[in-house]
Amino acid sequence: MTHTRKALHQLGEKLRNKELRPSMNFEAFLDLAKEQPTHIFRDIFQLFYDMVHFYVDSPKNEKSSDEQLMHLEQYQYANLFEKDCDNPFFSDRLFAGRFMKLTDGFKKGVQNKNIFLFEGPPGSGKSTFLNNLLQKFEAYAHTQAGTSYEVHWKLNVAKLGGYQYIDSLVQHLSIENDEPETEARYTPFKIQTESFPVEFVEFSCPNHDHPILLIPKSFRADFLDELITDQAFKEALFHEKEYEWVLKDTACSICTSLYTHLLDILADPLAVLEMAGARKAVYNRQFGEGVTVFNSSDPIYKGYITSPTIQSMLNALLKTDKVNYIHSNLARTNNGILALMDIKEHNVKRLMKLHGIISDGVHKVGLIEERIKSLFVGLVNPQDKFHYEDIPSFKDRIINLNVPYVLDYKTEVRIYHNKFGENIDQLFLPQVLDNIAKIIVSSRLHQDSPTIRKWIKSPERYSKYLDENYLLLKMEIYAGNIPNWLSDEDLKRFDQRTQKKIMEESELEGHFGFSGRQSLNIFNSFFTKYGKGDKLITMDTVEAYFSKNPLHEELPEGFIKSLRDLYDFEVLQQIKESIYAYNHENISKDIQNYLFAINFEIGDTKTSPYTQDILEITEEYFRKFETIILGADSSRRTQISFRRDVLTEYITETLAQELQLEGRALTESQQFKKLFEKYTQNLKENVLAVYLSNENFRRAILDYGKKSFEKYDKRIKQDVQTLIKNLQNKFKYDEEGAKQVSIYAIDKNLADKY
Repeated sequence: MTHTRKALHQLGEKLRNKELRPSMNFEAFLDLAKEQPTHIFRDIFQLFYDMVHFYVDSPKNEKSSDEQLMHLEQYQYANLFEKDCDNPFFSDRLFAGRFMKLTDGFKKGVQNKNIFLFEGPPGSGKSTFLNNLLQKFEAYAHTQAGTSYEVHWKLNVAKLGGYQYIDSLVQHLSIENDEPETEARYTPFKIQTESFPVEFVEFSCPNHDHPILLIPKSFRADFLDELITDQAFKEALFHEKEYEWVLKDTACSICTSLYTHLLDILADPLAVLEMAGARKAVYNRQFGEGVTVFNSSDPIYKGYITSPTIQSMLNALLKTDKVNYIHSNLARTNNGILALMDIKEHNVKRLMKLHGIISDGVHKVGLIEERIKSLFVGLVNPQDKFHYEDIPSFKDRIINLNVPYVLDYKTEVRIYHNKFGENIDQLFLPQVLDNIAKIIVSSRLHQDSPTIRKWIKSPERYSKYLDENYLLLKMEIYAGNIPNWLSDEDLKRFDQRTQKKIMEESELEGHFGFSGRQSLNIFNSFFTKYGKGDKLITMDTVEAYFSKNPLHEELPEGFIKSLRDLYDFEVLQQIKESIYAYNHENISKDIQNYLFAINFEIGDTKTSPYTQDILEITEEYFRKFETIILGADSSRRTQISFRRDVLTEYITETLAQELQLEGRALTESQQFKKLFEKYTQNLKENVLAVYLSNENFRRAILDYGKKSFEKYDKRIKQDVQTLIKNLQNKFKYDEEGAKQVSIYAIDKNLADKY
């Protein structure tokens, strides 16, 4: 086998598995229904629900990283809206939660008589959202998990007595855009049966009827009770609203009339069902099969749809023209999805027609009553709602879902990654790219936050780094975070009721401010100007750009200053945590070494009998320990006095009494325990104090990674290495960024600022 033939063979196997739709007889379909009832008995709403959960990763309905955020579940929508999509849609947590709530309502079977309109301002990405959703629905329908079935007729020519030459009236399709809808027009002609199939006449139901609907409704419940052996499913089938359609829906007019005439001919219901079966349903947007999308400028199709070939075969085979193979264009999305892109122009008329169909579930095709159950969705701009919002009968038929501009800054950053490359982070200091996104998002938020104002009782405690409108706090909540700088008191008051009200307020946001397109243009302008430099982009750069840009006028007053203050505060915490590399063992060693070292003179080098560490006893060694214990503002005199008091207690009580007389270990002494508690308490808070006035420490950071770094004493080198490595490992800085942010914190005196 040649390489080309092998490749074609493999392609053929894949296409065969994916594209072929072999039919099965009715008995085989019932066997499948018995074995896989939850898979087989699905209408469009159940199928859509399963599709969403097929793509959306939400293991165990996992909450956000902070368990307190009960109303911001962490759903992963990448597989649904981003993966394998030409134009990804990035869903933030707020929209994701609303969309999942809507989808879960489909499963309950209580929303199948509504039109679902996704409302958002221009540039919010709603068209991208709907296109990707429909694309993934089609893809899901091609998978084993997404397979659904429709009635497929396979009429046995011999058993029905062959064809008979008769005059036939065959309906013509009318697509007249400017004329009022009229009765169907028929043309008489003579059937030529020579080209008809010899053994079977096969076609699928154009209304995509579920095969179980061929069982007469009056007998269906008893039959399914006998067929289904899964007791749990049977309980749901007979008592849950989501399966109500299985027992109550009826087949379309084509299948019903065909069943009736076959019964007249064959006089045996089972013989009729032998000519019926099932085939995998088709969902193909390109041909309007199962999925149909109308743009506002698309002309309205008038009249009815038929197939002269199928109609003539049915007439000749059944020897009657009473089985009319006619249906509306809506039948092609029965048990499928019909979407209106923007409610304007022709789509306004379509929406008005859909209202009556949804309300009653039926409409007329000539004299024939056609039942339609589709998932009707659409997109609407806020300014176009006037077409329907004042019509009372629409109020209980339309369900709106907001598709606002992105309100989660983390999602905004993902959009930048998609447009400008995943590696753009490497050009920014950590958090700086996030802060650009926060600036953009701030324009989309209401400046008044009544719920947050009521929640935060003492806002003055955050005045150094939180804006007066609480936008920075709101952004963290919308991103699924609870800031670690919130007090315990405020955390306790952040209950479910407060969270729910904050989520309710979010429904009114994201309809103003910088659109998605504007955001990309702003970032492109910034990135073009600053993204090619040798140094990493800092908050200084961001602040300067937005403060001097006319865009600044569209931002909340004072927001950028507060953003900078919060950035400084968080950088300080990162550096503190990075220097604070001590565990209990290290703290214990420091205290034991100090208690030993105070017995000797400055300049001595001694080995501690408690830890076996070699100690270079210097004034700097003592000062570092004492600054942590006493605080950054302690004077040298206070430190020396403290050192003398500790030495006195060590000699007279700890060493003489507890260690020598009572035989305790140093770590069991009261002095050690008091120092341990105080040291631990103050260590992190005051960890920077010892370095701020130490010029050697600053120079050592600048020299880190160079040969000149080796000239510094052992302790400074160890501290600088700890700082740089922890900034890299814990906070995603690279080496140059870690040095840069450390110098920034020292030069800005951030420890004094906060």
